Amino acid sequence: MPTFDIVSEVDAQEVRNAVDQAGREVANRYDFRDTNTTIRLGEDEIVVESSADQRLEAAIDVLKEKLVRRQVSLKAISGGAPREVGGGRYQATFSLNQGIAQDAAKELSKAVRDAKLKVQVQIQGNQLRVQGKKRDDLQQVIALLKELDFRLPLQYVNFRD
Repeated sequence: MPTFDIVSEVDAQEVRNAVDQAGREVANRYDFRDTNTTIRLGEDEIVVESSADQRLEAAIDVLKEKLVRRQVSLKAISGGAPREVGGGRYQATFSLNQGIAQDAAKELSKAVRDAKLKVQVQIQGNQLRVQGKKRDDLQQVIALLKELDFRLPLQYVNFRD
């Protein structure tokens, strides 16, 4: 029986490259001079910090632009609400979304079941496995999920015929 897996992964190298490019641009741009604006990549988060609220927003825009240029979906990051951290500094922390959470997996599974396609969906940890008798049924599932425009970036991998 043909199967494939639905996953939500972020290319860590592309994220690192985008953060490095954004950091270099912020360091070199004239409008960021003397604002001590930084963009750092943690284990599974991106931290943007600045001494001015408007410069923080501009740095976030630069970061998002670099992520989009490197083909990293903006759905792959969440959070980022600016907050004051003291000493006149502002900070925004974005978390990287890796894997499909249990509630999101249930939501995706329900969407496929509601479409009345002849496939079976199983939740396996942080991914979903879709299994059907025909390849066409699996292609309909992929088309359905692309049309759904889910809140996570979805990839369709490990296709077996």
